[in-house]
Amino acid sequence: MSKILLVDDEEGIQLLYQEEFQDEGYEVISAFTGEEALEKFKTEAPDLVILDIQMPGMNGIEVLRQMKMIDPKLPIILSTAYHEYKQDLSAWASDEYIVKSPDLSKLKEAVQRFLR
Repeated sequence: MSKILLVDDEEGIQLLYQEEFQDEGYEVISAFTGEEALEKFKTEAPDLVILDIQMPGMNGIEVLRQMKMIDPKLPIILSTAYHEYKQDLSAWASDEYIVKSPDLSKLKEAVQRFLR
């Protein structure tokens, strides 16, 4: 079973994504902050990370940078409510950039593509 590390400070998003991806057969580990995400990244060895950008404390771009330094091949999907970060060169280090939507089909397709 593939393991997804889900990083988002919004509890509603966490619950929705966790339920959807567990129903798809994935193990989901949750983190609410960048610091917590890095800790779980090191201890849980996820197969993929879904990462929000806007979080209190360490933002998702910094978390992305640190995770890619540790494991450059690990797929990381930035999932954010903001279009403008797509223009940020730092965001280009992610493997996919998806704007949050009630329709999770693009996110699910990206996850399936990376975890085949």
